[in-house]
Amino acid sequence: MNDPTQTALARYDKGFSCSQSIFSAFAAQFGIAEDLALKIASPFGGGVARQGEVCGAVTGALMVIALKHGTITPEKKEEIYKVSQEFIRRFEEKHGSIICRKLVGYNIRIPEEYQKARENNVFKKNCPGLVEDAAEIVKSLIE
Repeated sequence: MNDPTQTALARYDKGFSCSQSIFSAFAAQFGIAEDLALKIASPFGGGVARQGEVCGAVTGALMVIALKHGTITPEKKEEIYKVSQEFIRRFEEKHGSIICRKLVGYNIRIPEEYQKARENNVFKKNCPGLVEDAAEIVKSLIE
């Protein structure tokens, strides 16, 4: 599978989080092994450790953008901010938010809400589209 979007969707379908699916699908292009990429991105699923904050697809994508446009000097941070803001603008334009609990319609930080989201298959219905869109947007920004 060469298309990172399809790779990300396949990984999400296997049970990896949104952040893991996005970051690991692109990481090899930057010399990062799949297993390491999966580890690095593992705490960001569910809106950062299942707290319902910034969507894991967004954090995974921002990490990919950092691999391409990130800086190791403070003087050059404006480029990464500019590209990251463009990603966020496009994602919000499509989905109205980058906040997980708004995107899934449940405050998954609350165990009962998380359980309701699972029972209603929210993660199978909503999240693949978020992963796909995040992958497509990030792909356009790193080409």
